[in-house]
Amino acid sequence: MLRLTDFIIDCPDTMKLAAFYSEVTGRPIKEGSSEDWAGIQFGEIELAFIRVDDYRAPQWPGSEHPKQFHLDFEVDEIEAEQSRVTGLGATLKQDCIGPDGYGWQVYTDPVGHPFCLCRNKGVVWTDQGLAWPERG
Repeated sequence: MLRLTDFIIDCPDTMKLAAFYSEVTGRPIKEGSSEDWAGIQFGEIELAFIRVDDYRAPQWPGSEHPKQFHLDFEVDEIEAEQSRVTGLGATLKQDCIGPDGYGWQVYTDPVGHPFCLCRNKGVVWTDQGLAWPERG
């Protein structure tokens, strides 16, 4: 059996990037996190940050230092979340929100990793998590 246990992100300062994503997600940084390894637990999956001395930030959309991953966060209000994440140090790189208010925005975190805020038509929030529309 195979289980995904960690999603690991290289960075120059683990605690600083963990603090950014802790604020973005509203989840606490794990006890025992340090300057070499920090984490945020999401059920069985840990979003982890590992210190890399010669870290070079990805350059999106360029290819000299291409992105190696990106995270998508589904949101219920793009404008409020845009204000919140940019206030925490994210940088808006591309806005693909349509006139109907649905789509996505591409950001980079404080050390250059891309992530998206997404608002998909038909997605509803429930006590059990997100409910996606049926696809025909």
